[in-house]
Amino acid sequence: MRALIAALCALGLAACGNIPGVPDHTYFRMAEPQPLPVSTVQVFNTPIVVNLFAADGLYADRALIYALDPAGSELRQYHYQLWTDPPTRSLQRRLLIELRDAAVAPLVTDELAASQAALRISGSILRFERVPGVDGGFLASVVVRIRVDRPDGTPQLDEIYHADVAAADKSLGATAVALSRAVDQAFAEFHADLLQSEVNEHAR
Repeated sequence: MRALIAALCALGLAACGNIPGVPDHTYFRMAEPQPLPVSTVQVFNTPIVVNLFAADGLYADRALIYALDPAGSELRQYHYQLWTDPPTRSLQRRLLIELRDAAVAPLVTDELAASQAALRISGSILRFERVPGVDGGFLASVVVRIRVDRPDGTPQLDEIYHADVAAADKSLGATAVALSRAVDQAFAEFHADLLQSEVNEHAR
């Protein structure tokens, strides 16, 4: 009897490991960043530090987020579709790479001693989701707030950037690419504002 019970338990555990209909997790990477215009003359004399982006609620998780309505008033998370890294980390690295490749400063990094003079960039993710379009397709909607602090800690720039990019098709892979492009658009606007803010600094 004990042997029979043990055999039944083993069969039950084996069945649990092969439950039909349970999907595998799918992980998405952001597409390669689109380059910013390269500065022919170094714009900043001090290093630039790009801090980890902040996010509240759903946006702090790795799950892809989708809206039920075009206004984005109702949001849900996909259960098995995840980013390889949290968006807070991905956006930090992406902005760091884009600014470094644009040659705006002698050093662009994510870590520098607090005692060292630097321009410090911090960002917050306000929207980062798949939104149904009016034509039946989908949009990638991104809203980020980016602040730049001078070496003395006072703000030099503090703006909100919004970009919507249509996904090429209804697949989540196309949405991941569209979200990447929306981030690039927001960062391109920020880059232009960052350069202009430095021009304004010298005009003070």
